[in-house]
Parts: sequence; structure tokens; C-alpha cells
Amino acid sequence: MPERTQQQPAMQRFPNDLSLVRFFLRGSVGYFVMSMISACLVSFFDMLSPRIVTFAVDSVIGSGPADLPSWLLRLLEARGGVAALEGHLWPVTLALVLTALLGAVFRYLFRLLNAAGSERFVKCMRDSLYAHIQKLPYKWHGENSTGDIIQRCTSDVESIKVFVSEQLTNLVRVIVLIVLAVAFMLRIHPFMTLLSSLFIPVVVGYSLFFHSRIGSAFEKADTEEGRLSAIAQENLTGVRVVRAFGREDFERERFHVQNEHYTGYWIHLMKILTLNWVTGDVMTGLQTLLVTVLCTYYCVKGELTAGQFIAFVSYNAMLIWPVRSLGRAIAELSKAGISIERLRAIMNAEPEADRPGALTPPMDGDIVFDHVSFSYERDGIRTQVLSDVSFAVPAGSTVGILGATGSGKSTLLYLLERFYELGPGQGRITIGGVDIADIRASWLRDHIGMVQQEPFLFSRSLEDNIRISAEDADEEALAAASRTADLEETILRFPQGYRTFVGERGVTLSGGQKQRAAIAQMLIRRPPVMIFDDSLSAVDAETDARIRARLGEYTGGSTVIIVSHRISTLMHADRIIVLENGRIRENGTHEELLALGGLYSRVYDLQFGAEGGEV
Repeated sequence: MPERTQQQPAMQRFPNDLSLVRFFLRGSVGYFVMSMISACLVSFFDMLSPRIVTFAVDSVIGSGPADLPSWLLRLLEARGGVAALEGHLWPVTLALVLTALLGAVFRYLFRLLNAAGSERFVKCMRDSLYAHIQKLPYKWHGENSTGDIIQRCTSDVESIKVFVSEQLTNLVRVIVLIVLAVAFMLRIHPFMTLLSSLFIPVVVGYSLFFHSRIGSAFEKADTEEGRLSAIAQENLTGVRVVRAFGREDFERERFHVQNEHYTGYWIHLMKILTLNWVTGDVMTGLQTLLVTVLCTYYCVKGELTAGQFIAFVSYNAMLIWPVRSLGRAIAELSKAGISIERLRAIMNAEPEADRPGALTPPMDGDIVFDHVSFSYERDGIRTQVLSDVSFAVPAGSTVGILGATGSGKSTLLYLLERFYELGPGQGRITIGGVDIADIRASWLRDHIGMVQQEPFLFSRSLEDNIRISAEDADEEALAAASRTADLEETILRFPQGYRTFVGERGVTLSGGQKQRAAIAQMLIRRPPVMIFDDSLSAVDAETDARIRARLGEYTGGSTVIIVSHRISTLMHADRIIVLENGRIRENGTHEELLALGGLYSRVYDLQFGAEGGEV
């Protein structure tokens, strides 16, 4: 048996948001790098067009000096100089067309590579989240609503994808555009370039001002969306209960109220975003107006040529978009930061882990609960569920457990399956003398079959649901398990037999049919330990008796634990344990407990009546 070591506090896998983004980016970095290189080339070719237009207007059509690189001037002189172009503008036109075509090619590559990278990025996020959630303990799932988890894995993933693919990958292009635009504008008019560049810190400044406000507003809206998703998910999965109790109006009003909260938070967020963008529009308009007026003034004074005027205004227009994009990236960073933080909370949640050197012992030994105590903690309040429970289940025997609701019956079974872990001083549970805490969890659960009181069936056929834990089971095993669960005759009456689609959560089946399908689902595995957690509560007494009779033949050699409120289900067990308020009140055979005249005897009298018939 491996030596027990004191469990240390778990280290966070991702200490900050950047580390999580780097983890998700594996496999897509190359696509984003190539897309950013393509974006830089797009920026370069976009900047060439105004230079070509300036040359054509000032030097070819006009009589100004040719402002071209020395190597290009030498090439032009070898072919007759600028004068040769005066009556033949097609080379200039061709240069513009080629520049535009090259820009279009690299723009296409940018879009294609960016799309491929973003889809691989989001796939990695979904795969990583889903795989990690599968490993998280049962306790974590109990503390987090399904709707909120789904919302994080959909809306938050999409927010991060949009930021990385549309904002972050454009950042390099934006910086290149700003640098190139400023460089080209400095060559035309330094003072005007300085005035135009003053717009950059102003945009960054007000974007940072809105940054924190957008982040807090988005966090509230995101939380409210999770609550709205949880309400919708609960309502849709519990549609039978809603209809049965006529709660449609109540549920609709409940959804409406939450939707109002959610809408209100988004309206508040949109007001902040609108103010942010209107501020940007005003600043952009003022900057464009100032540059146009001053360029016109300098052009009239003769300090700017017509071609330089066209080029400077064009470069200024090109400068506005990247600067505004820089401001938007800062604003979107707030939303993405909240989403990353919410995903980091999932990815940093501690998964189930076996002890070093976990064992895979034989699972056909005695099961012993040794001074087991357990309590739940929720919202800082601790509730004691089990107190000093000790009993043994001999290998190959059948033990029944009886108790009122909340007496701790199901908790005992969850502890045996290690859905919850026993802490120091809370006792231990052994199988064949081996502490289950030292057994590999997958091995333990693979050899313990449990049928729960509220079975869950997937949106698949009956055959797929029954075979879900034994996909390689043959037709004979499928039929034998269904027959033992008293389900075969029912299945054969369906037009499609075993191929019958059961719908979400088995909604097309009755409660008893779902329970019997779950019993067949467990029996087909033939595990050495079988647990029935009040799994016959939805079937009638006659069907209950038939199933119990067949189980006696089918489960030969297996250790069976049956939890039930029905005395008729438990009375033939080798031993019956009666729980009350988390403690063992009575323990013995059916006859011994009746003779004792205690709680078991009173429940027997209530269920069977004075004449001995079950009521």
C-alpha cells in the first residue's frame, strides 16, 4: 500500500492571463505570425500608392523634381528620364495597378491565415476546456451551474477569439501603418505631421479612460448572461415538471426578470461604448478638418504642391484608421480580459488526482466503512451528513440501506465511488483491505456499477444508451441485460426496437422505463460491485418483484448494495442497515429488525398494513 503523503496546496497552472493565452495559442502561432507579416506587406503597398500619385501629379504632369529613390531614378534615366513619361502615363498606371494587386494578394493571405489561425485557436480553447472540465471533481460541478459553465465555454471563448483574431493580430499592422504614415508625412511637411500626430496620444488617453469602465460593465453583463443561460437550461431540461405543475407563467416571468437585468447591463455597457466611439468620431472629425484646412492653406502659400497635398491628406486618412483601431484594441482588451479571467478560473480548478503509486487491486473483496463522517460546505455553512458510520459488506453479499430523505444514504454511495473525498479524521473506506483513496479512481469506478435514482439518458438510441459503458458488448449481452431489467419486452414493442431514439435526457420514456434502461446500462458491464440507489422507485411493485428475482440470478458473485424506501425491495437482502440523521440506527436481517420493533418495524407496518399486504 502506498505511503500517504500530506496534500499540498495546488499550484495554479496559469498564474496570469498571458500564460493561459500562450497555452491556447499552441498550434496556431505560425498562422498568426504569417498573417501579421502579410498585414505588414499590405500596409507597405497601401503606402506606396500616394507616393506614385504624388510623382505623377508633380513630376510627370507637372514640372517638379522627381522625389524617387536613387536606384529608381537611375533606372528611369536609362529609359529617357521623366520626360519620356509625359506622353505615356501607362507605366505609372501599371505601377499603381501592380501595387494594388500585390496589396490585394497579401490582404487575401492575411484574411486566410488569420481565419485559419483563429479557428485553430478557438478549437484549442474548446478542446482544452472540455477535456479539463471532464477531469474536475463532482464537488466542483455541484458548486458551478451548468448554464454558467456553458456560457463561459461559448460566449467567453468567442470574445477571446474576436480579440485575438481581430484586434491583437492587427496590432502589428497598426504599428507598421502608423510608423510608415508618419515617416512619409515627415518627408512632405514636418510641422503638419506633428499636428496630425498629436491625435495619437489623445486617442490612447481616452481609450485608457474608458478601459476600466468597460471591463467592470462587461463583467456584470457576462455574469448576468450566465444566470440567464442557467435559467433557460433548467427550464428546458425540466420541461415535464414545468408542464405538470402548470408553472409556465412563473418560469416565463422568471426568465423575463432575468432577461431585463441582462438587457439593462448590456444597455449600460453600450452607453459606455457609444460614448467611447462618439468621442473618437468627434476627435477624428476635428483632426481631419484641421489637417485639410492647414494643408489647403500651405498649398495656397506654395509650401505644398498639389501632389503633396493629395498625398498628405491620403496619409492622414490612412493614419486615422490604425490609431482608432489602437483605441478599439484597448477598449476590447477590457472585455477579453474578463473572459480570459473566467476561463482561467476553470483551467486553474484542481482536477481529480490519484495518489502517487495508486493501486489497481482486486475489487471482489469485502467493503468496509470504518468510522466514516462527512459534511458538506456551501456558502461558508457546513452541514453534517454522516457521523461515525461503520459497517461491512461481505464480498458476494447483498446489503440493503433504508433511511428517510436526507439521512445520508446517497452520500455513502458517492463516497464509495470517490465522488467526494474523505479528509483527515473522517474515517476511511476499504475494499479487500485497501483504502479506496489509494486505488486509481478510473479503476475503482470501472469496477463499481451504480444506478442512480434519477438516471440520465443521452440523446441517442436505447441501444447506444445501454451499451454506453460496454460498447463492445454483443447482442446476447445486450438482450440479457435488458431482460434482467424487465425492459426487453417494452423495447420490442417500440416500432424501431433497440434503435428507438429516446430524446434529450430520455424525455420520450416514462420514469420507470428510464430507470430500467439505467439498470440495463449497468448490468451489461457485470461489475463486481453493483449499487442501486433507489433505482426502482418509479416502477410498480409487480415489476419491482420481477426485477429483483432476475437480479438474484444475474448478479451471482457480485457484491450488491441496494438503497430503497420500499421494504419489499430490501427484505431479502443478507443484511439491512437503517440510517437516521447520518447515523446507523439499526443493523440486521429482515427478521431481526422486525423483532427489534424499532424504526424498520414501524416502516414495515406502514407499508404493508395490518393484513401484511404492501400498500
